[in-house]
Amino acid sequence: MRSDLMKKGVVRLPHRAIFKSLGFTSEEINRPIIGIANSFNELIPGHMHLRSIVDAVKAGIRIAGGTPQEFSTIGVCDGVAMNHSGMKYSLASRELIADSIETVCMAHPFDGLVLIPNCDKIIPGMLMAALRLNIPSIVISGGPMLTGRLNNKDIDYNSCYEAIGKFNKGLYDKEDLDLIEEESCPTCGSCSGMFTANTMNCLTEALGLGLPGNGTIPAVYSKRIRLAKIAGMQILNLVKKDIKPRDIVDIKSIKNALAVDMALGGSSNTILHIPAIANEAGIDFSLNLVNEVSSKTPNLCRLSPAGTFHIFDLYMAGGIEALMNELLKNDLIDGDLFTVTGKKVKENIQSAKILNREVIRTVDDAYLPDGGLKILYGNIAPEGGVVKKSAVDPSMYRHKGKARVFDGEDEAVKAIMDGAINPGDVIVIRYEGPKGGPGMREMLAPTSAIAGMGMDKEVALVTDGRFSGATRGASIGHISPEAMAGGPLAIVNENDIIEIDIDNGRIDLLVPEEEIEKRLKEFKVPESKIKEGYLSRYAKLVTSASRGAVVQ
Repeated sequence: MRSDLMKKGVVRLPHRAIFKSLGFTSEEINRPIIGIANSFNELIPGHMHLRSIVDAVKAGIRIAGGTPQEFSTIGVCDGVAMNHSGMKYSLASRELIADSIETVCMAHPFDGLVLIPNCDKIIPGMLMAALRLNIPSIVISGGPMLTGRLNNKDIDYNSCYEAIGKFNKGLYDKEDLDLIEEESCPTCGSCSGMFTANTMNCLTEALGLGLPGNGTIPAVYSKRIRLAKIAGMQILNLVKKDIKPRDIVDIKSIKNALAVDMALGGSSNTILHIPAIANEAGIDFSLNLVNEVSSKTPNLCRLSPAGTFHIFDLYMAGGIEALMNELLKNDLIDGDLFTVTGKKVKENIQSAKILNREVIRTVDDAYLPDGGLKILYGNIAPEGGVVKKSAVDPSMYRHKGKARVFDGEDEAVKAIMDGAINPGDVIVIRYEGPKGGPGMREMLAPTSAIAGMGMDKEVALVTDGRFSGATRGASIGHISPEAMAGGPLAIVNENDIIEIDIDNGRIDLLVPEEEIEKRLKEFKVPESKIKEGYLSRYAKLVTSASRGAVVQ
């Protein structure tokens, strides 16, 4: 056993004494020792209940004959960090989470690892750590939040941001805002739409590293506790058979995850996290793979922000298992891949049925013939940019307009709120990429303000930053290379014409090539906004968004 490194033989007497001081008996020390990475905190609604998940995991581990040892990781709430300088730290926290888990698991050689995340950067950070360490591992999330209700309609976290735009336009009064504040986020769990956290929890199932139900069983359901116990028991089977994450995650399982992502219409942030996960697994990943999978995978779901349904509706409609079974029946995923259940994908999902064909459509009745995400290329994005096509009104699939250029999110939000943006404009927000932010802020405030003011069918937004999973509209992010790295976004001028063609995967600056070359030659990289601390180091080491914004 891997844990023998810290407990076997005469020379490990001092180590065993440490275990005894923790209250462990000799029998417990002799059993397989399972690490539990718990991201519980009192900062994030998705994490506030994770102690109950951990207790269930520990029970499962003990039932199966193992000894659990729990440790913690950090977590940032994107909702609280949104639209101020704190958001610069959100994506960057992903690397800290992966590094901290690696550190603990190398210093304490566990036989297996159970990872318990529930929000945006914590999930991919833990997946990255599992693949980096490559010891038997299983993921059990805290589950999604229930949907809020107001005036007999479902509302969610994103409703808060859109309400701000409606208030500024005179469509809501203060009483409306107060009601939305009270009712939009009613329980613990990851925010209730197909936002980044829930997308990643669903994709953990598709990758094969989470049990069926990991992405959709509500946080407040006792079924989630039972799933956590099963995860605790199953990790001992993985240890016994020495089944490791890299035995499960390969290019085929990455393609499965992408296919599920396209069918769901998942968050555009997955196009940062999947490449980073692939990188840890030693898999050669190209953004071209996204378009390759998207071109043959129909969009089967329209969950908030793309539609009115939520994760709870997806759960009641059969969950990710039903969605994957529909894809499998149409040869759109590989059913012969191994998973942490100890079974193949097709065995996990063979009995799952679509229980509501409004929530999960069949391939024959898809919303779109291709996937919910699209990579765009062009002279403004030589290495690509990403758009959540499923959340764009078809009238905006082709759009040409004047560039309204802002060197940062704050300037853009002020202009939107002041009514300075006109129908047809293309808002350009630059110096918000991994290096330029630094930290690649998630920009829900400008996109929600545009939607709330009813301009999401008239105005496009282009940035080297990224968007919340709650964003809808013609919002094109991750433009690479970013402006701070001397990418073409840096030389866009006010009133330049930008042309967007989502169907054909193009985004172009309609300026003569010689003028672009001239501007690029004259461009000087500005000084970093952050000159000390973690973000300063991060900015020097982080790669392009097209490579997953990983630190090298």
